[in-house]
Amino acid sequence: MKRIHTYIVGMGLAALSFSACNNDFLDRQPSTSIGSDNFFNGEQDLKLYINNMYNFPGWGIYNDDQSTDNAATTGATEIKLVMGGNPTASAFPNGWNWEQLRSVNYFLANFRKAPLSEDVLNHYEGLARFFRAQFYVNKVKRYSDVPWYDQVINTNDTELLMKERDPRSLVVEKIMEDYAFAAEHVNETSESGAVNRWIVKAYQAKFALYEGTYRRYHSELALESTASQFLQLAADVSKNIMDGGKFRLYTTGSPTQDYMNLFVQQNLNGNPEVLLATYSENGIRNSGWNETVFGNYEVSPTKDLLQDYLMADGSYYTNQPGYTTFPFVKEFENRDPRLSQTYAYPGFNLLNVDTYSQGGGLYVQQLAKNFTGYHQIKGFVNDPSTVVQNNLDIPVLRYAEILLTYAEAKAELGTLTQGDLDQSINLLRNRVGMPQLSLTPAVDPVQDAKYPNTSTAQRPVLLEIRRERRIEMALEGYRYDDLMRWNAGKLLEKEQEGIYFSGLGKHDLTGDGVPDIILLNNNESIPAVKEKNTLGKDFIYYRTGSIGQDAGVFLKNGTSGTVQTSTDNGTFQEPKSYYRPVPQNQVLLNPNLKQIFGW
Repeated sequence: MKRIHTYIVGMGLAALSFSACNNDFLDRQPSTSIGSDNFFNGEQDLKLYINNMYNFPGWGIYNDDQSTDNAATTGATEIKLVMGGNPTASAFPNGWNWEQLRSVNYFLANFRKAPLSEDVLNHYEGLARFFRAQFYVNKVKRYSDVPWYDQVINTNDTELLMKERDPRSLVVEKIMEDYAFAAEHVNETSESGAVNRWIVKAYQAKFALYEGTYRRYHSELALESTASQFLQLAADVSKNIMDGGKFRLYTTGSPTQDYMNLFVQQNLNGNPEVLLATYSENGIRNSGWNETVFGNYEVSPTKDLLQDYLMADGSYYTNQPGYTTFPFVKEFENRDPRLSQTYAYPGFNLLNVDTYSQGGGLYVQQLAKNFTGYHQIKGFVNDPSTVVQNNLDIPVLRYAEILLTYAEAKAELGTLTQGDLDQSINLLRNRVGMPQLSLTPAVDPVQDAKYPNTSTAQRPVLLEIRRERRIEMALEGYRYDDLMRWNAGKLLEKEQEGIYFSGLGKHDLTGDGVPDIILLNNNESIPAVKEKNTLGKDFIYYRTGSIGQDAGVFLKNGTSGTVQTSTDNGTFQEPKSYYRPVPQNQVLLNPNLKQIFGW
């Protein structure tokens, strides 16, 4: 059985956790007589309390790229609301929740009552301050300016309860102070799934990169001059983790399997690449995994992401004449091996068939209206065993991200060397047998057009580092934050497309040279008796048309073109759409909470 760091809330701790979601946040009193006087008596109490702060993601990360240029979705995501029409603050009632902060500050006000050594107390203070930093990172990403609180607020603290938003610069300064304290004092080692010093440093570097690039590319903040200090911190902390020698990329020497296998393991304990995982155990804490990640259930990978993967020789896929009209099988020929370890490829053998009517065996891409036709196998457990599915561990924080953070920060600073690339990006490429990245690559016109505002002297290599980040971290929930910090929100306006079909008739989707499907015009009927292909299998029929027509699959030109997912993604308003408004009911309760950036 795996050793799992459990997050169990005891009776005493439950009484010390406080819930609030409106302007009386942080002022509630304990609902029972259990309080600080009969808690915080020893290390077990402190550990129990801290365990309640854990809120790291699980299997859902594999659906978190939806509504970006990585994955189309039929779901009602928030960004669709942001980009649809001209929404007001009343449309965003969620997000202004401060329960976690109340818990952290209550702990910090009371934990030193425990008769423990200074080292132990500093460790627990560091953990609490780490979680406070994490809390505020999410608030800054959403609202930019937010009230900063580092104390417990009581019902008579009217001035604090009614305070205005503190500037982003102040809040981020406090966040970095919390990270720095935690990075110095949290224990270096921990049980599996628990926060240790390396995890703190990884999140410290992660946010330093986010804030440094955000400040560099968002002139509305007027903080461009301070960006470099954060980028330098991201580079320094990442390098510290790299030099620590505790982590390395997971590989067994199989470039066509290792990357995919990392995301479908039943036991990540001891995996050298995983700094932090969410651990599962069948019947104790199930993974929450379900087969919907595979496709045709809200989310589907996009052609735009597929086209960013390099050719196997390191050349740009988009340099090939006619690449926009390549059929499905040709798209996967001679590509970066990570493509066929992320997307269901021609010849994929489907074993887990829970929701797919065609059954197991050689998989024929299933098409459906508003979906791209591409299917995701990254994080997909291709095993029908419920026990295997429930046992899936989730890699929340990977060493691969540390390498990417280091390379990007150095390139933004203009100090990246070939040696830096060789100990970061090129390690990722080595794992999958891809050619190495040089310090002076040719500029890819496609990447150049996507990110016209990059401002470093090392722009060509930075564009390739961004590509590498997109590919390596694809469909793990990173893309939205990356687009936001790069000031690339306009890319979300592009309607996401899927597989290209040259026209009606027969098409091969498995790569064996034998057609598998037949596309019909939407005014034709699917025959009751199906024609068989040369392998003796029934053809799969689809009626095609344009979005809004009575059809089974939507094509750009009705009877040909790329599969279509939507007709209008809306407008990304700059800078407004990079932020969310304070919920209107909160502004009514506290008029000092002024809206910013056009809200």
